[in-house]
Amino acid sequence: MENRRRVVVTGIGAVSPLGLTAPESWKNALEGRPGIGKITLFDTVDCPVQIAGEVKGFDVTKPLPTPVRPRPSEEPVTVAANPKDARKIGRFSHFAMVAAIEAYADSGLDKHRGPSGADGASVPSVDATRMGVNIGVGMGGLPEIEDVHNDFLAKGYRRITPFFITQSIPNLASGMVSIQLDLRGPNLCNTTACTSSAHSIGESMWQIRRGDADVMLAGGSEAVVCKLGIGGFASMRALSTRNDSPETASRPYDEGRDGFVMGEGAAVLVLEEYEHAKKRGAKIYGEVLGYGLSADAFHITTPSPEGEGGGRAMDAALKDAGITGKDIDYVNAHGTSTPAGDAEEARAISKRVDAKKAHVSSTKSMTGHLLGAAGAIEAVFSIMACKEGKIPPTINVEKLDPACAALGLDFTLGRSVTKPVKYAMSNSFGFGGSNASLIFAKI
Repeated sequence: MENRRRVVVTGIGAVSPLGLTAPESWKNALEGRPGIGKITLFDTVDCPVQIAGEVKGFDVTKPLPTPVRPRPSEEPVTVAANPKDARKIGRFSHFAMVAAIEAYADSGLDKHRGPSGADGASVPSVDATRMGVNIGVGMGGLPEIEDVHNDFLAKGYRRITPFFITQSIPNLASGMVSIQLDLRGPNLCNTTACTSSAHSIGESMWQIRRGDADVMLAGGSEAVVCKLGIGGFASMRALSTRNDSPETASRPYDEGRDGFVMGEGAAVLVLEEYEHAKKRGAKIYGEVLGYGLSADAFHITTPSPEGEGGGRAMDAALKDAGITGKDIDYVNAHGTSTPAGDAEEARAISKRVDAKKAHVSSTKSMTGHLLGAAGAIEAVFSIMACKEGKIPPTINVEKLDPACAALGLDFTLGRSVTKPVKYAMSNSFGFGGSNASLIFAKI
């Protein structure tokens, strides 16, 4: 382990139900503000579920707060996408582009583009062929598929937009980020349900460790708050039906929880080889220290008993990080607010961490479940917990589930906590029994 390439986080970006930037999303998470409300993206008449964590006030064509110039010989990028290009891609790609550009600008990489740096000064340059992207997406352009299908049924083949495919395929999020920011290294998209973006971050870490890249923009994006998306999960009885109280509907670990709340958004981390980051004087949020993955091999939607599969992912991540569960200060749990999933994961966590030391929270109580982007936004919260020594709360717990209470874990109920966080774990689990765990460390 001593000789392996270390991987650090040098930039973050986010578009979430809690805010249109990473700092805004983090601030509102610490304050315990719910980002869930009545659905406005479609008419919910006759829909059994009428609540979601929507991204409000978003416009992909809005001027960037910080223009970037990834190609020094060309004009700077002033918008994530102009109106003409925006209609060629789906909402999930819009989210990914804005979050990625924010993370890229935050990293300070822009001034190092070109033969000797974009400003011509004696600063180290970065090689575009050593910079890559991996944006995990769970379902892709489902709202766009829905809209195009409606047009097809009403008006036939001639009304299918020529942009249908580019609007809907999941890897276009990574593709558009690569094109806009001139990232010519690995270009990937993990699609593993609700584990997608955690896998994207972990796999990107491994790419840097192996020497396949020096920089990876890694994260996830999702935008499926639409009739088919909400209707499909509702028909499975997976979603909360607390339509009369959206803000309190997502309630992980609460005895009365009745399902998860759909969310949407994107988050991207700039992962960078440690010496590469040090050489250019980058600010460093923290280190991606460990990554583990596993399969439940149990059931198509239900987690394995006692969280056995997820527990093995945690064990693998801890081993990869070279620490034990007793070292963990904070766990950002998968914690979706489903009756089975919360308790099983909590049991697995309790077998690994020191209940007197570690805090556990589910930020899905505020964001809702961002599906393929969940691991990414929760990675942002985990790395910020390490950097700032602040732990976001679990909100909306009126009566702790006795099965969870018996474990003795501190679920950080209703308030944020300030304490040193040297090591944080972030868990993501998905349909099909897909599991991932990430370990972040303070530097």
